[in-house]
Amino acid sequence: MTNAMELYQMLPKTNCKKCGKTSCMAFAVALMARELTADDCPPLKEEPKYKENYEQISGLFKASEGATSTGLIVHEELCFGCGNCVVACPPNVANDPYGVGSGNAPRNPMKLVLIIEDGVVKAQNVEECRRFGKNKILCNGCIVTCPVEAIEFV
Repeated sequence: MTNAMELYQMLPKTNCKKCGKTSCMAFAVALMARELTADDCPPLKEEPKYKENYEQISGLFKASEGATSTGLIVHEELCFGCGNCVVACPPNVANDPYGVGSGNAPRNPMKLVLIIEDGVVKAQNVEECRRFGKNKILCNGCIVTCPVEAIEFV
């Protein structure tokens, strides 16, 4: 992934404010935070001389489509339902101390972040994920335990 300065270099740098931001740098930061998209910059989208940059920026964020609010993506086509991520997820274990972590079926599925459904992992209750909310941390328990790299954060 790129950073805000690299995105800024691809923008028109006119500071026109048509996107609702005070500058193109502020727009680049909003792009990184996924608050805005390349479509929100009229000069980038509409002026032919920026067409290549528009397509490049749009492509950078294509991978994040379908991500949860935490940035979690489960590639269901790769997942085979081993459950490693389910038992490694700290909120799953904390919300069900005698179920998930000990290999039993979850007793409180309403608080679990990851579950196995129809043979693949599904994300639910993302507000419980450690990467979400005001006290978020960069947890990667689900990622490092996945043998086929079916889980990622964008």
